[in-house]
Amino acid sequence: MAPGATLLSRRRLLTGAVAGVLPLRAPAQSDAADALLRAAARGDLSLVGQLLARGAPLEARDAQERSPLLLATAANHVAVAQLLIDRGASVNAQDQQQDSAFLLAGARGFTAIVRAALAAGADLKSTNRYGGTALIPACHYGHVETVRLLLTTAIDVNHVNRLGWTALLEAVILGDGGPAHTEIVRLLLAHGALPSLADREGVTPLQHALQRQQVRVAHLLRSAGAR
Repeated sequence: MAPGATLLSRRRLLTGAVAGVLPLRAPAQSDAADALLRAAARGDLSLVGQLLARGAPLEARDAQERSPLLLATAANHVAVAQLLIDRGASVNAQDQQQDSAFLLAGARGFTAIVRAALAAGADLKSTNRYGGTALIPACHYGHVETVRLLLTTAIDVNHVNRLGWTALLEAVILGDGGPAHTEIVRLLLAHGALPSLADREGVTPLQHALQRQQVRVAHLLRSAGAR
């Protein structure tokens, strides 16, 4: 065989090998990512560990840009979330809805995951699609222990979201004035929430509380100097 023909044959063999190998690698990687996403979502700790050991991508994403950690967080699979965080999963990575594991755990009141996220460097300034920090929806939904934990950090207690509401305003406007929201109002005031910081229409937390007949909340606000 002529040298030129030999070289051409080798090139063809190499091209064929590459063509035969590369298409097989991408689906394999995709399969591993999909398997990890599914395992994390259903809280299968053993399988998540096995898949990570086999090299499944820690920061895989589904069609909504949700990571394995975010899917585990959404279902409050604490052990799986902790494992993923221990392996280095980002607690601040956000999906298409701008949820991260830290922000979502705060909104859902999943205090154990919030604690793990804080230990892993959660971004206290990160915001959700409403422009709110993790603290604001935690106050909205009455998650007392989550609020208590977040207030031990340097999170901005007077941050204003895109609706023009602080955590205090949200606790009053969207709260029910019951024991949980009353305790949250007390905690916020004790940690520097401005009692007279009004919404965009100039309505103060006290005025909102009075409109909603939240007697105990109104008392706390008045005691803090609210007008």
